[in-house]
Amino acid sequence: MKLLNDFRLIVLLCLTLGLAPFFPEPHIWGKLQWIAGGAKGMKLMDWFDVLLHGFPWVLLIRVIIVKLTTRSNA
Repeated sequence: MKLLNDFRLIVLLCLTLGLAPFFPEPHIWGKLQWIAGGAKGMKLMDWFDVLLHGFPWVLLIRVIIVKLTTRSNA
């Protein structure tokens, strides 16, 4: 459980796995644009890519929310 709350590790995951491959644009950004455009032609592998590259970002949002709510309650 400690790994899921390690801010530095999660930021590292976001900058590596979350953005890889970096050129011509981050992979997750291309997939999100594809989904925003209606996701026509997306196959199961494309949805898996969204899950794989998006998971570090979900963890980052979660850890930020946890840090903000625990600080305000302390």
